[in-house]
Amino acid sequence: MMEKPVVIETDRLILRPHGIADFQDVHALWSDPGVVQHIFDRPQTEAEVWFRLLRYAGHWSLLGYGYWAVIERASGRFMGEVGFADYKREIEPPMTGLPEAGWVMARAAHGQGIAKEAMKAALDWCDEHVDAPGTWAMITPENAASVRLAEKLGFGQTRTGMFNGKARLIFERGR
Repeated sequence: MMEKPVVIETDRLILRPHGIADFQDVHALWSDPGVVQHIFDRPQTEAEVWFRLLRYAGHWSLLGYGYWAVIERASGRFMGEVGFADYKREIEPPMTGLPEAGWVMARAAHGQGIAKEAMKAALDWCDEHVDAPGTWAMITPENAASVRLAEKLGFGQTRTGMFNGKARLIFERGR
């Protein structure tokens, strides 16, 4: 079932669909070397971030799920992104049929429980609205904070695989 992008509210946060007006915040997030160090081997360019925004809209349009911009309710400040995607990753064995969960937070959000609060709300939504037996996540072994968060959210490591020439930990979570 196709879903239109939805808004989710928590005690401290608003998760809402991305818009063109978010481009500068999203670019600042993905071009920060400290933020992307465990995701990419370099900060992302404006063009790469623009394509990211288009993919977010495409996921919602074609799959009925996607990513949300995470906004702090009190300040209106962009804090990061959480959500789900199907990137058709070339991993063996393939992770078909399960949305890939992901989260990335701006440095201002680190260590405040914002990623956990946002992902808990996103996972609750996914469990209710996406016809899949669970979700999965891919994390580099060096990203201890994301590994801890995945475990707190109910993901369990099921294997280690290679992606883009680097070892990745594969986590899965059932509904």
